[in-house]
Amino acid sequence: MYNHIFFTNVLRLMDMRGMTKAELSEHANISTSFLSDLTNGKANPSLKIMEAIAAALETPLPLLLESTDLDRATLKVLSNDAPMRTLPDGYKVVSAILPEYRAFIVRKWEEEARGKLATIGYADDRSAKETKTLRQSQGR
Repeated sequence: MYNHIFFTNVLRLMDMRGMTKAELSEHANISTSFLSDLTNGKANPSLKIMEAIAAALETPLPLLLESTDLDRATLKVLSNDAPMRTLPDGYKVVSAILPEYRAFIVRKWEEEARGKLATIGYADDRSAKETKTLRQSQGR
């Protein structure tokens, strides 16, 4: 599962920076075909490779191993190096450590934003069961 989280975050950063796999592989000093195999789930990265990718993205490795909200369909599009934005303009994904009461407020904002996104056709690929399990694990 860490591979999914790691590469979801790597692909998101690449998308945000307009970086191609060829550029990332050059900066990380790994072959483009190996990077493609990694992002397509055909190979597993070593810690050394993950550190090289994190360094090439100028991002601390622990941040790339944090949880992600991208669904597998979005990940698949991103892993094929297709140009796409993960969210419409005006929306950002953030990660923060907050006191419980502030986290509650932020969750409410997230629900409101997801509702607005649904009305404009942006759909989250998580099934209702996955969403329910996610909420239970978060104590909602």
